[in-house]
Amino acid sequence: MSQLRLLTSRLGLRALRLLAPHDVQMSSWRSRSSGPQTTFPGSRGGGGSSYMEEMYFAWLENPQSVHKIRGHHVAQLDPLGILDADLDSFVPSDLITSIDKLAFYDLREADLDKEFQLPTTTFIGGSEHTLSLREIIQRLESTYCQHIGLEFMFINDVEQCQWIRQKFETPGVMQFSSEEKRRLLARLVRSMRFEDFLARKWSSEKRFGLEGCEVMIPALKTIIDKSSEMGIENVILGMPHRGRLNVLANVIRKDLEQIFCQFDPKLEAADEGSGDVKYHLGMYHERINRVTNRNITLSLVANPSHLEAVDPVVQGKTKAEQFYRGDAQGKKVMSILVHGDAAFAGQGVVYETFHLSDLPSYTTNGTVHVVVNNQIGFTTDPRMARSSPYPTDVARVVNAPIFHVNADDPEAVIYVCSVAAEWRNTFNKDVVVDLVCYRRRGHNEMDEPMFTQPLMYKQIQKQVPVLKRYADKLIAEDTVTLQEFEEEIAKYDRICEEAYGRSKDKKILHIKHWLDSPWPGFFTVDGEPKSMTCPTTGIPEDVLTHIGNVASSVPLEDFKIHTGLSRILWGRADMTKKRVVDWALAEYMAFGSLLKEGIHVRLSGQDVERGTFSHRHHVLHDQEVDRRTCVPMNHLWPDQAPYTVCNSSLSEYGVLGFELGYAMASPNALVLWEAQFGDFHNTAQCIIDQFISTGQAKWVRHNGIVLLLPHGMEGMGPEHSSARPERFLQMSNDDSDAYPAFSEDFEVRQLYDCNWIVVNCSTPANYFHVLRRQILLPFRKPLIIFTPKSLLRHPKAKSSFDQMVSGTSFLRVIPEDGAAARAPERVRRLIFCTGKVYYDLVKERSNQCLEDQVAITRLEQISPFPFDLIKREAEKYPGAELVWCQEEHKNMGYYDYINPRFMTILNRARPIWYVGRDPAAAPATGNRNAHLVSLKKFLDTAFNLQAFEGKTF
Repeated sequence: MSQLRLLTSRLGLRALRLLAPHDVQMSSWRSRSSGPQTTFPGSRGGGGSSYMEEMYFAWLENPQSVHKIRGHHVAQLDPLGILDADLDSFVPSDLITSIDKLAFYDLREADLDKEFQLPTTTFIGGSEHTLSLREIIQRLESTYCQHIGLEFMFINDVEQCQWIRQKFETPGVMQFSSEEKRRLLARLVRSMRFEDFLARKWSSEKRFGLEGCEVMIPALKTIIDKSSEMGIENVILGMPHRGRLNVLANVIRKDLEQIFCQFDPKLEAADEGSGDVKYHLGMYHERINRVTNRNITLSLVANPSHLEAVDPVVQGKTKAEQFYRGDAQGKKVMSILVHGDAAFAGQGVVYETFHLSDLPSYTTNGTVHVVVNNQIGFTTDPRMARSSPYPTDVARVVNAPIFHVNADDPEAVIYVCSVAAEWRNTFNKDVVVDLVCYRRRGHNEMDEPMFTQPLMYKQIQKQVPVLKRYADKLIAEDTVTLQEFEEEIAKYDRICEEAYGRSKDKKILHIKHWLDSPWPGFFTVDGEPKSMTCPTTGIPEDVLTHIGNVASSVPLEDFKIHTGLSRILWGRADMTKKRVVDWALAEYMAFGSLLKEGIHVRLSGQDVERGTFSHRHHVLHDQEVDRRTCVPMNHLWPDQAPYTVCNSSLSEYGVLGFELGYAMASPNALVLWEAQFGDFHNTAQCIIDQFISTGQAKWVRHNGIVLLLPHGMEGMGPEHSSARPERFLQMSNDDSDAYPAFSEDFEVRQLYDCNWIVVNCSTPANYFHVLRRQILLPFRKPLIIFTPKSLLRHPKAKSSFDQMVSGTSFLRVIPEDGAAARAPERVRRLIFCTGKVYYDLVKERSNQCLEDQVAITRLEQISPFPFDLIKREAEKYPGAELVWCQEEHKNMGYYDYINPRFMTILNRARPIWYVGRDPAAAPATGNRNAHLVSLKKFLDTAFNLQAFEGKTF
């Protein structure tokens, strides 16, 4: 039995599974103790002992003896030859590396020439059915232990494993034609000479070049070529900054002069916003794929420096493009994600994104992941950057095959990428290509890597560039001549020089030329809104009634719903008859009316189908048939747009990024993400800060995503109370000190100029209107809505159909409409507030019989600040003290935002006094009694008309 350790120690578990019958999975071999034993064919003339059988039982006796060393662990992956791509990799002392070690296993050299019958589960024989042990070892080593290392044996699907085996084991599979080799050389020339050109022209500029992994350009082009051949028409890419300019130039085919002019410090910005550095910009381009002669659309999504943050955004955009094309199987649209090794292992959003890959409402039917494995992260050694053997191990959680490849072997890279693309388009599953390479320069061109990696960079300085290596190989085998190679270099250098000359004529930078998601026909040809008006957002009463009737019914026959849900539906029917709506029904009517108008609505987030607070119930579940569901919203009209409502995985960062990407694809969809509780959005803060708040300013990219953030101080503790409105308001770009000029289109113009819209609605009708306004506006802005919790069932928080019918609109401010409004000269105090606290104030005012002395005005749209309406309200009550009342602590909530804006409106002639909770570190108390005491305290102050006497501001 020791004779077989030659195979098991050298090739490990992979050899066992390659040569063993595969009618049962490896994990079940030890558990199956009954039934006939597996018999392996014996050696030809080898007596009664079977080498294969002995090897199989050796593994059964001691799996650890063959488990540690696998083919990919000893593959020659590092171009520098100084590091192991696998941090756990080592060569054991008993590994046979020379003939004199054969005796250790009671083997003689002659034993290596004994022949074996090959099982049908391996493809190393090609057309041969028997091979010598020496040849078996040589062929398996050639497949698994050279410049390609494969990880796929963890996949629990025999067909998929066999598919990969066949692609890599079959003799001669990596044979390339002369035409293919010449194309590969030409692509390497373009990749490398582009970097050389930038280095010559702008030696002191940061550009995050691709030197050391120039093969990534032909790698990406191969993935695109193969995918195009298999029917893909639209490829959406996401990548970090390293190599981005090269990808823009040589993969997306951005005009070179547009890239080169970005280096001109005198270039003026012509577009709105602040712009972004050149290696963050995106691009959208439709062209002919020269290999397949088919149309291909390529989109490189703009992204910030925050590594991997773009991953879920790309997936969301891909999902949306598939949806609008009716491409449910991902046969027309796919995504490619490029990663760095340190970020792929270190950033949690990678894991979150992988876990969306097979969820029904999030799957993009497979992504090709390309890891540029520099074997270093900025200055950090991999041994200090990850605990896993490979940076790619995160992909194992979704059974994605992982193909490691030495990036200094271009043909191996191209073959692996072709197989990866074929895998994705055959099985519609993720796949990872790990390009093990190096970074010729520091983190950027100005960085000195010798400070921290002296030995690595001494070797890099000696390293022959991959282009020269490959060119020498092709010249030696007479595939190209030296003259042809030099002409190819001169040809591309000339292209770059000519483009450089044209770039000097560029005086103005147009960021809109770098859009990654254009919306044809939505804006004018100049990228401007077609109007600065917004129609009214009310709808006919018969439409309200129809939606209400469907919302209170079960459209499917023989569908048994929960008795508690029957009461909820009965309540909806009753409200519809009485012409009133609560929060859930108002939302239903907003969504339903947009669906009638052809607008796709997608609502995503944790538990959104039912709603965190059990108020929505957009998906009904049959109580007697497992997994039978009904979505009444999709039964409103025969020709309506589809409605998607989907519970997400327990992720905020990944899912919000996904929905942001989904909203990028089309302006004609209402895409909403709801947090389970408002404060949970802070685990997605990167998406909010880097994409939603700043996306238009940096990339001239409009986006109409809606964030629904449950918010309210209700004694539930510090973690379920505040959606942190102060953070959104701090990032709002309207100027607190600029007194605006009021014009007829002021309301819409103000919305157009802002970076996002922040609202806290106090009525269901206003919630209905703001959702519809989001689509009816002639442009798109992110909408942040602080949604209620207790108001969902508050008896006073209901609206009449009269506030929603045709001719009605969203109210930015809801003024006092009671006794105080009828006699404004008698009002002693005007309280401004927003959201739920209004109902507490009204109740307390009634208790103290101050309806004619205290007016209460609700600020529904907080940002952009409604200067015109606030001015009107303040002037209406000239003798009244002005008070801002909020339930949040003073250093939170809205006060720091509204205070300077009130001062601007009032010309600092009158104060706006603060009433609310005192400053605090935590958003809310965890003690119910303390919550009620603080509530009573600030309500008492709000209606104490002497509270501010003698105080100055």
